[in-house]
Amino acid sequence: MNLPNYQEAKTRDERSYKRVNFEFDTKIKNKYKGKKFYLKTYGCQMNEHDSENIEALLCNLGFSKVDDYNDADLVLLNTCSIRENAHNKAFGMLGRIKHLKSEKKDLIVGLCGCMAQEASVVDEIMRDYKFVNFVFGTHNMYQLPNILDKAIKENRQEIEVFSREGDLVEGLPVVRANKYKAYVNIIYGCNKFCTYCIVPYTRGKERSRLKEDILKEVDELIQDGYKEITLLGQNVNAYGKDLYDDYTLGNLLEDIAKKDIPRIRFMTSHPWDFTDSMIEVLGKYPNIMPSVHLPVQSGSNRILKLMGRRYTKESYLELFNKIKKTVPNVAISTDIIVGFPGETEEDFQETLDLVETCKYDNAFTFIFSKREGTPACKLKDDVSLEEKEERLQRLNEVVNKYFLENNKKLEGKEVLVLVEGVSEKKKMYFGYSDTNKLINFSSNRDLEVGSIVKVKITSAKTWSLDGEEVE
Repeated sequence: MNLPNYQEAKTRDERSYKRVNFEFDTKIKNKYKGKKFYLKTYGCQMNEHDSENIEALLCNLGFSKVDDYNDADLVLLNTCSIRENAHNKAFGMLGRIKHLKSEKKDLIVGLCGCMAQEASVVDEIMRDYKFVNFVFGTHNMYQLPNILDKAIKENRQEIEVFSREGDLVEGLPVVRANKYKAYVNIIYGCNKFCTYCIVPYTRGKERSRLKEDILKEVDELIQDGYKEITLLGQNVNAYGKDLYDDYTLGNLLEDIAKKDIPRIRFMTSHPWDFTDSMIEVLGKYPNIMPSVHLPVQSGSNRILKLMGRRYTKESYLELFNKIKKTVPNVAISTDIIVGFPGETEEDFQETLDLVETCKYDNAFTFIFSKREGTPACKLKDDVSLEEKEERLQRLNEVVNKYFLENNKKLEGKEVLVLVEGVSEKKKMYFGYSDTNKLINFSSNRDLEVGSIVKVKITSAKTWSLDGEEVE
């Protein structure tokens, strides 16, 4: 049994880790053929991609996937701990599963992902959720087959969570959720330690994959007909800093852009690591999509300092303007937290002023959520919930105004859309533009999902646009 420990999780040192190739234990391959699994995923794109690996590992054990947990022999929750809401949803799901397990005594239940890295969560599961058969964390996902098999054989709760990052494992099997869009991990972990964020504790230190391994994966995706790849990392802009002296995300993007792939995206960026050379690459290659997610979190320098963000409002705006100037037709989105401990009305007004300046194409806005073990959890939270909710509402009114304003600029223009599906109810196709805007559109012909077509925008809404295909 291995239990999570925050002191170990926050350690950053030069301790080396191995790069190994995954090998499936042949003794248990297809051992559970005929059994069914249900996998529920919470959180970010990294978690979604982890679930693609988890699904493949379970399929190698012989399990087949079902969409209703009531039909499953195994229920596994891949969890997120970034905000309290995701935390509560996972425990709410466990409550429903508890009732199911009282009826299906042989049901196997597991929990993994970022919540598994929290000591308080594992303590609660061991104390109050004894029906959970196994728990594993973000650092040893590749051990799932053996952890699951051991929990079933020994009929006892199996807890295997590494507090420190383990080996960097290449060659994990994957069942991709999409046949034309793919996630590619390029860096794991985060060293920024923003005071409100649990990610550096749950995902470990920054560890970059070798460029050769990434480029090989991209080549395989191109051969398989994929049209769009998204490079993933908790702090994707830090790629290569731990491996190379002169090879960064900008270099990697350029190497991929020279390949025969129509669309390249990346996320999530920290403003601190966004370099001028990287901006130049974004402006140079048309197959690097002009869509940048650039979290600001607050427009107040005082709050940014309390958050440990390591930049000022002024330096953020300088970066913002460089991207706007260099990357044609770029759409910039952001994250904003309201109600951080100590935030005054004046601080909040500075955030509104920054939004009025940047006029974001999209924004993910949140009320501050305490995460146990982070420095911000110890700060005096003197902003009432009522005040936080009122500020969030005011913020959303402003950001929504600019979502619609930016979308209206596209009316009458033609954009390229990657077709993702058809809405039977509306008899319209839908997909995303190069700037990551949702487009619902009509066509006079049958379109293939995964194709890229030209669409003329006919009308704009706050969250989407309508159009018609231009043949």
